[in-house]
Amino acid sequence: MIGILRGIALFQITVSSGGARLTAPVLDFPEPGLDDTASYQGYQTRFYRDSKQNTVQIYLEPRSGRVVTLWADGANASIGFTVRDRRGRPVALRWGADSVEVADSGALRTLAYDLVADASAIEIGWFLLGSMRVERDLQYARRHLLPFHAPPFRVAEESVLVSRVAGLPGSERQRHLQLLRAATLAELRSRLDPTIGWSTPGTRRGSRIGHESLDGRNRLTLEITAIGPDAVLQVHSRTVAVRTRDGSRIALRVRVSTDAAVLSPLTRFEIFQPAFLATLAAARDTTDSEAVIRRRRLERQVRAVELLSSKEKLMAGLPNFATYFGRDMMMTALMMRPIWTPAMAEHVLASVLRKLGPGGHVSHEEALGGQAIRENAQRYDSVITAWRKAARGERQAPESLLRGARRVLTNLQETRENYHMIDDELQLPVLAARYLADPEVDASRKRAFLNDTAGGRGSRLSLLLAELALVADQTQAYVNDPRPENLIGFPKRDSVHWRAASWRDSDAGYAGGRFAMDVNAIWAPEALQAIDTILATLRDLGLGPVQLDSLLPAPRASTLRAYLRDPTAIGRAARIWRGARRHFEVVLGGAELRKRFAAKLAWLPEGERRYWEHVVTSRGGVPDTLRYLALALDSAGTPIPVVNTDPATGLLLRDYTQELTAGAATVESVLADVAPFGIPFPAGLLVDGLGPLVANDAYASRDVWERFERDQYHGPRAVWGREVNLLLIGLANQIARAYAPDGHLRDPSLAPYVRSLHSTLRRTLAAVRASGLQHNELWSYRIANGMLRPIRYGTSSDVQLWNTTELVVEHALARLPD
Repeated sequence: MIGILRGIALFQITVSSGGARLTAPVLDFPEPGLDDTASYQGYQTRFYRDSKQNTVQIYLEPRSGRVVTLWADGANASIGFTVRDRRGRPVALRWGADSVEVADSGALRTLAYDLVADASAIEIGWFLLGSMRVERDLQYARRHLLPFHAPPFRVAEESVLVSRVAGLPGSERQRHLQLLRAATLAELRSRLDPTIGWSTPGTRRGSRIGHESLDGRNRLTLEITAIGPDAVLQVHSRTVAVRTRDGSRIALRVRVSTDAAVLSPLTRFEIFQPAFLATLAAARDTTDSEAVIRRRRLERQVRAVELLSSKEKLMAGLPNFATYFGRDMMMTALMMRPIWTPAMAEHVLASVLRKLGPGGHVSHEEALGGQAIRENAQRYDSVITAWRKAARGERQAPESLLRGARRVLTNLQETRENYHMIDDELQLPVLAARYLADPEVDASRKRAFLNDTAGGRGSRLSLLLAELALVADQTQAYVNDPRPENLIGFPKRDSVHWRAASWRDSDAGYAGGRFAMDVNAIWAPEALQAIDTILATLRDLGLGPVQLDSLLPAPRASTLRAYLRDPTAIGRAARIWRGARRHFEVVLGGAELRKRFAAKLAWLPEGERRYWEHVVTSRGGVPDTLRYLALALDSAGTPIPVVNTDPATGLLLRDYTQELTAGAATVESVLADVAPFGIPFPAGLLVDGLGPLVANDAYASRDVWERFERDQYHGPRAVWGREVNLLLIGLANQIARAYAPDGHLRDPSLAPYVRSLHSTLRRTLAAVRASGLQHNELWSYRIANGMLRPIRYGTSSDVQLWNTTELVVEHALARLPD
């Protein structure tokens, strides 16, 4: 079994072969017995460790003929190419061997693997060596599907930088070229495209494609060698052609190399609690077939966490997001608390605090390597443009601008941070409060963590306080006057549109709304409650108001200072924000519900309409009444009536069962949030054999339907693993809290409530497991011949950090009373 190796060691088995080593895959998708291979539509991927134990992913996409090698190291680089036959059609490729060969020499690391093409003549083109972000852009723009003779794909920002350097006066141009380690303008311009030649001149057996970074610091190399005496290889200006004289299939050896910085991987023993690992180890002895499948899934997810984890950061997902993402780390840390070590919470908090912006904003995503060059090239362009204007007689001195441009070029790969999201600001206090209030972590350890000044920006406590001050100020307007227009809104994208700046960050994600429900009805009240907890915990640690006040940024942080002076004020603010959910409540019933539902069905293509009409008929029709929280409010504060999965976050964060027992909530209100998850789509969210769709726009306007059809990433054609796991963990936690240690309900009156939660839990589990895709970032479906078939979403990550929380799902389910 390729995907699951024996034992629980982190690193794969290696076999020495001279100076190189053969190494087996860590993971292999799809894996028979665990995955529905048909759902992958021919897509294959494998994960390896290189000579420094950094993660390398290789994937084969047969529908486009694309092959991509991702190096998930300190540069997030990729090497991609497309393979076609003589008629320009994609060629299916398969693995030529299970193992790869890894080696290193100084800073250079290499990895070699074998492929077999099901053709006797192929052409290879669309070589792209650089940031994985650029590879994503190539595929999103579908440029890799164009003929090989189409105009070359270049990074626009880099091309602009080269043109700006070319336009400088002679002596100044030379200074800028020197900073970029280029002797001439021609040398700099040559870095815009990969170079193609023979790997060993004279033999004509292999080709070599290289790409030097624009600043001349790093180089990626791809070598493609034809294996076998009957293979003939030709190198052209932008393509490589291979054929076999005897008409047999073509075998290729692919060798990639990089000199980028390496990461320091974490082992499972540093990541997971000993008790969890002991349970995982004990599961190896089972012989029950279903238990064996569960164990294999657990082991696979543990390996996935290891692939994503290093001392420097936790990566969001492979292959698409092999970088730091603040939200992904914090959400995962919140979900993984039952099985992660306290050190992991510290690691995540330290990473987030280290990257805070000057105003306390949380970094959503880092840009490094080639993507950093790309973004810094934009900075260079803006400075040079300003210099040219200044040189024409405007006020600012041209020399100061030129110095600024040179500073940009001095470190063109300086990491850039993206601060445009708003939900991660609210998530940091919640995670910090859970860590600081954890009774399993002793006070001296908490003090040491908070007082640490690594990074040179002051203590972690001072950084945390700056972020808490930001959140306090962001939420104060609504505390003073709780109207919809004082909620936390998205920034404007243009004069009439709002930029989706929470987790549903695609264009259609919040259906064009301005005020997101998840931000305002869930995260904002939780963040304020968390600040209350943090301030109380800091007092317990001996940090009083005067000392904390001295660490706050001046003259800002007036709201947080007020909370320090009056500890009861923050509790009042949290209670006010708890009421924000009323703005998002939607109740549809009777004729209106059926009218909207029928209109959406009539809008669908005929085949889909017939399928969903059959589902409605066979599942008991449309509910008489539907109550739910809208996805967002528009700019006028009116709910956009899209049913959605975001209430699952509340199930994770809040102890509804305790609130019911204390009289702080009603069974009806809690079950109203849960109900859409159990109602079959297209009335609710649940699709049998697939899972809960991330949104249902059946009750919204035609404009919203069309918006989600154009951009399906967060719409009614996608199931998100993040949301599935939030729902399952949340349901399991609420059920478990209803029971006393002896296995009996704490309050017999909770029995109907618990049964309802159990029903939704069982139905969701059955649907998701039947899809065969639950480890994916997200998945979709197609309807053909009257049947629904789950399919892998085309841009889904194969290993996603928050999808590894399936481990917590299994942990929570195992602890439920029988």
